[in-house]
This record gives sequence, C-alpha cells and structure tokens, in this order.
Amino acid sequence: MSDAALALEVRGLRSAYGKSEVLSGIDLQVQHGEIAVLLGRNGAGKTTTLRTIAGVQPARGGTVALDGADVTRVTAYRRARAGLALVPQGGRAFSPLSVEDNLRLVRGRNGRAGSGWSLEQVYEFFPKLRVLRRSASGSLSGGERQMLAIGRALRANPHVVMLDEPSEGLAPVIVQAITGLLGELRQRGIAILLAEQNHQAAMRVADRCYFIEKGRIAHCATAEEVRDSGLLARYLGV
Repeated sequence: MSDAALALEVRGLRSAYGKSEVLSGIDLQVQHGEIAVLLGRNGAGKTTTLRTIAGVQPARGGTVALDGADVTRVTAYRRARAGLALVPQGGRAFSPLSVEDNLRLVRGRNGRAGSGWSLEQVYEFFPKLRVLRRSASGSLSGGERQMLAIGRALRANPHVVMLDEPSEGLAPVIVQAITGLLGELRQRGIAILLAEQNHQAAMRVADRCYFIEKGRIAHCATAEEVRDSGLLARYLGV
C-alpha cells in the first residue's frame, strides 16, 4: 500500500480505563476512498479504538497519523479540525435544537461555521433531513438521528469518518439505506472506519476487515477473502 494513499494510520495504539488495559497495541490503516470495518464481539475494544483514535479517550502508547501527520498528542478538537470525524453510537444530537440548527453549529476545518459541506449539499445527500429541518432533533427516529449525525460530521469537511455501530437498533431497510450512503461517501474519496456488530451490513460495504480480540487486531483481510473463508465463524461465531 502506498503511504501517499493512506488517510489514517494507527500503530501500536494502547489505551486503558484506570488500571485496566483495553487496547494492547492496535495496528490498522485506511486509504482514501476505502471502507475498513472493525469487527469483534462485545467488549473486544471496538468503541475504545475509535474513541482513542479520535482523541476522546487518552492513549497510553502508540501513534495516530492523518495523511502522514502525527496527531497522537493533538487534542480531539484539533484532530477534528485536521479532518477526522467520529459519529458516535446512537447518532447523538442536541435534542432541543432543530435539525438545521444542529447542522449550523458545526465548524469546519478552517474554523468557520459551516465551512465544509454546505447545508444544501447535506440536504441533497439526505433529502429526509431537508423535510425535517425545522423539527427538534429529539423527535427524530433512530435512522433519522443517524443521518443527522453523519450530515453534521460532513459539515466539518472531514477526509476520515469513523462510525460506531451505525446500524444498531435500526430496521433492515434503514440499515440498507445507511450502508448505501457510506458507499457514496467512499466514491467521493472519503476514508471510512466502521465499527460494527452487524457483520451482514458491514460486509455489504467493506473493502477491508480488521478482526479485534481482547484489544488487539487478531487478523486483517480483504472483504473478498473474508467472504471466501471461515473468518466470520472463527472470530464472531457466525
């Protein structure tokens, strides 16, 4: 893999909650225009991996690089300004605010409000949000909240988007819509790292798969290799 093609590179990443080590040396890479999926059982360290890469959870070792620039000691806020977006589990939003007000809150990579994707671009990508733009975000369904969370991330003009369990609790038709949207983002050259419990949804869009066990990457393979092997059964018991 060409270093020039790497949007995100993580090496030896370690993290802990108190004295309990959760990540014991995570190594992974995501290219521009690629969807990498982090697969593992509950408690394997998927969410902690994303939070630590984003700078929300402190790292105790290892490095994180965006487009070749080391951001390991950079705050979460500055990582976001550098082009890294995290869409947390559940598609969180400021509930009392309208959909549009949530989108307008975001500051892009140059520090100006709305300096990434315009509202019109987000509404073109998510037509449902245009319809709901005056609605309080707290009144949205799970799928609508997920769209809002992704749209809000895009407003910051990221080149790496990380999503934590975006299909959780959603109806199959909504999951299919979300995975389709992720495929469109890939076509636009955005690097995507997806932590997902729903392996079926993940495999519909994955280019590369990382299997995580006990805070370590146990195996890395292309999506094609995973489909043609027993890796899902071996690591996920399916």
